[in-house]
Amino acid sequence: MQVMQPARLPHHYREMSSAEKEARIREAKAFFGNDLLIPGHHYQREDVIQFADFTGDSLQLAQLCGQTSSANIVFCGVHFMAETADMLTSREQHVILPDLAAGCSMADMASIAQTERAWEALTERFGDTILPLTYVNSTAEIKAFCGRHGGACVTSSNAKNMVQWAFAQKPRVMFLPDQHLGRNTAFALGIPLEKMAVWNPHTHELELPPGANIEEIIVILWKGHCSVHEKFTVEQIKNVRDRSPHTQVIVHPECTHEVVQAADKAGSTHYIIETLKQAEPGTSWAIGTEMNLVNRLAKQHPDKQVFSLHSTMCLCLTMNRIDLDHLAWSLDLLREGKRQFEITVAEDVAEEARTALARMLATV
Repeated sequence: MQVMQPARLPHHYREMSSAEKEARIREAKAFFGNDLLIPGHHYQREDVIQFADFTGDSLQLAQLCGQTSSANIVFCGVHFMAETADMLTSREQHVILPDLAAGCSMADMASIAQTERAWEALTERFGDTILPLTYVNSTAEIKAFCGRHGGACVTSSNAKNMVQWAFAQKPRVMFLPDQHLGRNTAFALGIPLEKMAVWNPHTHELELPPGANIEEIIVILWKGHCSVHEKFTVEQIKNVRDRSPHTQVIVHPECTHEVVQAADKAGSTHYIIETLKQAEPGTSWAIGTEMNLVNRLAKQHPDKQVFSLHSTMCLCLTMNRIDLDHLAWSLDLLREGKRQFEITVAEDVAEEARTALARMLATV
């Protein structure tokens, strides 16, 4: 098998009909059989998700990859997800990302150089009192950093348990890279906003809330965010309630603190999906999360009114880099014995990152 250097999508894939690209993908799946696995994240496009062998959240998909023996895993998600899949699979398995440009703006907001610089400054200021936690929506290097310093990973489903676990180890927590998930989780555990500060990696400064005492800061939030979930606003919630008072608003905890507080419910992607499943027929729901998932939930629940909290919400642009063109191209190359955009994590990084994941799994 040949590992290829990155290249541009050949123009003829853009000229193919959707039916032809879909036929090529089906042929590849039949050709490889059990030697091919296509995991698809919940936020993937509908035309791509139809070919997924599994759908789910990022960690769930990576764990499923590790439970299979498929030699080729074509991961329909973004870069950090493919990294986690590579760390949890064997050396005989190969993880391929159909488009190398499918990244995550949130994960990119915390580089290892920025994090190590922040850690040096913060430990100089607060001493050995801080435990780092990272959202799984982060690079392998950031996961490894947390593993190296006694910390762990968290998901949006288990963040409360993991923050409680962290406080049982040290009096302060550093939460990367999503400030909103960190803030919403800590607040839900009874920690006041006055005891939370934001580390700005660009100014190399700790930003304190008005009137806060630095000695009382126990939660240090990284100045990062999801560019999709941060677009939901309190004004949108007010508009929905003015138009439709019976509609319930449910949002992801990557939304801002103000939006989470104003919503009727807040929780992980899994929580949102399960809430809709269990909702009574005839109920109405405005959902604050990625549009592909909202549209899918609307189709899956025709007995309920389901719509986006943000009426003109755009899709997750990086997630949508994975399209029929790139999926068909990746599989065509694979049939030729070529692995385009194979994702590999250095073993020393992977080992420490797996430690951070293992601490989380052992806790929850």
